[in-house]
Amino acid sequence: MGIDKKVFNDNFRYYYRPLCMYALHYVKDIDNAEDIVQDCFTEVWERKDSLEDVDNIRAYLYTMVRNRCGHFLKEKSKQQVDNDSLYELEDETHEEEEYEERSFLEARMLTAIESLPERCREALLLSRRDGLKHKEIAKSMSVSVNTVKNQISKALKIIRQSGNKVYVFFWG
Repeated sequence: MGIDKKVFNDNFRYYYRPLCMYALHYVKDIDNAEDIVQDCFTEVWERKDSLEDVDNIRAYLYTMVRNRCGHFLKEKSKQQVDNDSLYELEDETHEEEEYEERSFLEARMLTAIESLPERCREALLLSRRDGLKHKEIAKSMSVSVNTVKNQISKALKIIRQSGNKVYVFFWG
């Protein structure tokens, strides 16, 4: 029987972004990470009828992505490019669970940030990502410092409500 279209689509929506973040830890390039994850999902779809014995789709997908990353890095190392990531892949397998958890948290955080109202998102990113002070943000956005403080406060409140674990992970 295998995997039907709805199950496949549900798994794709749930795991795509976290798997991309996971692959990014290894390949260090978002385009390559996305290509690897898309290739994995393509293979899952092509093999959907023979995957009925897969008990844990999450573990299956993460293993598949990790293996593809390893293959990608081996091919890259054949071209005499940075071997550090390959070494990391082979010798730090004890950190797999941490990478998996971190990829989910990063994906949830990105989703939460993307869902913020535009001005809140802009103020938050200028503050947290770019390290600007409230006065600099106010000037950049052509608003008052109090407006910046309110927008950041509102953004953090929305993010906290979307998942306390995500908030604590990024902004403790």
